[in-house]
Amino acid sequence: MKTTADTWRAAFIYIRQSTVDLLANNRESRRRQYGLAERARALGWTDVTVIDDDLGRSGSGVRHPGFEELLTAICEGHVGAVFAIEVSRLARNGRDWHTLIEFCGLVGAVIVDEDGIYEPGHPNDRLLHCQ
Repeated sequence: MKTTADTWRAAFIYIRQSTVDLLANNRESRRRQYGLAERARALGWTDVTVIDDDLGRSGSGVRHPGFEELLTAICEGHVGAVFAIEVSRLARNGRDWHTLIEFCGLVGAVIVDEDGIYEPGHPNDRLLHCQ
């Protein structure tokens, strides 16, 4: 059961807001998302990467190079944790969500949100509370 940072893999913060309107009018969400870098450092990660290439890109019919970059980094074994404000908002659709969960489980990366740490490779797929 993982509750602390890997010493050799990075924490990745995936920032997303789907529309230009959200970017202009919901600055608090963006501030909280960027603030996850400090949470990652508080949990012990020294290597923290922020991906915000998909800001303002809608969820349907549009390429998401930031999400693709995240999946590539996971598959290459560079990611120890993926941080998001709310884990259910990490992906734009079910296919992307299941791909993300599967890849994290295969390489042993955890998913962290404001409420806890999710370990996709754990047989019970449960949330682990970490303080």
